[in-house]
Amino acid sequence: MSTPVLICDDSNMARKQCARSLPDGWPVDVSFATNGQEGVEAIKEGKAELLLLDLNMPVMDGYEVLEAIRAQDLETMVVVISGDIQPEARNRVKQLGAIDFIKKPVDKDKLTSMLLEYGIIDAELLANKEQQIIEPQVAKDKPSKAPELNKSESKDSIKELDPQLRDCLQEISNVAMGQAGDMLARLLKVFVELPIPNVNLIEVSELCMAFASVEDFDETSGVCQGFIGSGISGEALLILNDSSFGDMAALLNYKGQLDDSAELEVLMDISNILVGAYLKGLAEQLDLHFSRGAPVVLGQHCDVSQLLEINNQAWQRTLAIELSYAIEDYPIKCDLLLFFTEDSIPHLAHHASYLLDD
Repeated sequence: MSTPVLICDDSNMARKQCARSLPDGWPVDVSFATNGQEGVEAIKEGKAELLLLDLNMPVMDGYEVLEAIRAQDLETMVVVISGDIQPEARNRVKQLGAIDFIKKPVDKDKLTSMLLEYGIIDAELLANKEQQIIEPQVAKDKPSKAPELNKSESKDSIKELDPQLRDCLQEISNVAMGQAGDMLARLLKVFVELPIPNVNLIEVSELCMAFASVEDFDETSGVCQGFIGSGISGEALLILNDSSFGDMAALLNYKGQLDDSAELEVLMDISNILVGAYLKGLAEQLDLHFSRGAPVVLGQHCDVSQLLEINNQAWQRTLAIELSYAIEDYPIKCDLLLFFTEDSIPHLAHHASYLLDD
C-alpha cells in the first residue's frame, strides 16, 4: 500500500528535487502544494500521512501551516525542509510539532536516514531496493531542463526571463539568503525574518520603480561591491535605512558616538556578512566561484534613487534579485539587491540547467 506524501513548497524546482530525494523502493503517492493554504487543504483530503514542508512561502508560510495543523488537530507527520537554517527556526518548528528539520537543498541520504529513524519507512523494504525499485509516480517524468541561451545573442534579444530560470534563481537565492541570514542571526543574537526573493529582468532606468519597498524610508545609506566569475558579473548593493543604525550598532556592541564614520563601519560590517555569505551560497549551488571587488560607498543619508543610479549608463537591462531582511522585535530593515548584467543570463542558465536536470 502506498504512503500519501505531500510536498509543500512554492518552488517547482524544490518540489521536484524533494520528490527525487524520496527513498528508492518506497511505494508512495506524492502530491504537491504550492503554498501553505493549499497544503492545509491537501492534508484535510488525506493526502499527507507525511508532509515535507517549506517555511518561506506566500499566502500561508510553513509556521502558519504548523499552527493550523495543531489548531485543527490534523493528522500528519511533518518534516520541515527549508533554507532558513537559523537555530531558532529549527527550535520553533519543533515546538510547533514538526518531527524534524532538514536544510535545503535536501540531501537524499539524510532524508532516508531520518525516515528510518522515525520508523516512517521499513528498513527491510529498502534492503530489497536493488531487486525492485518502486519510483514515486511524479519522479517518472524527467524534469525540464533550463533553456540554454545562445551566448552570442545580443542584449536586445532577451525580452523576458524564462519562468524555469526565474524559479531556479529564486530557489537558489532562497538557500543562499538563508545562509546569510543565519550568519547575521548568530552574530547579532537575534532572529532574522527572511523574505521570498524577488527575481526580475528589468530596465536599469526603472530600478527605482522596481524596488518600491526600498523607497519606504526617506534617507538611506548604501555600499556596493562588484563580483565576477565564470562569465557572470554584477554588483551587490546593501541599503540600510538611516533609522536602523542605532539599533544595529547596539546589537553589534559599538561604543561611543554614532557619527557618520561609525555608521559607515556598521554598514560595511553588515554588507560583508550578507554579500559574502549570499554570493558564497549562490556560487556553491551553481558550482562556480565569484571574485569580489573592494566595497564602494555609494552614499550616506540620501534618497534611495541616488544609490540606484549606479551603472545606469553602462547597462541597459539587468537581472535583479531583491532580498529584504528584517530583524524580529527591532525596527531594522536592510535590503540586499543583486544586479547581474544581461550578458550573464546565458551563463546563469547554463549552470542552472544542471540543477534542473538532476
